[in-house]
Amino acid sequence: MENKCLSCEYFDYDDETDTEGCTRGLDEDDMLRFMMGQTAACPYYKFYDEYKTVRKQN
Repeated sequence: MENKCLSCEYFDYDDETDTEGCTRGLDEDDMLRFMMGQTAACPYYKFYDEYKTVRKQN
């Protein structure tokens, strides 16, 4: 599941705390289900495509 998070739009690095993590802000119920593996996939996963803007310009 961690590899999937690395390609998510909401996964980011925080300079202040020197940590990486999800910036989506899951509520307690969603986080518990996600951490216990009770969901097939994160309901908020969104693939991060850094070239999306470039393709629109061409």
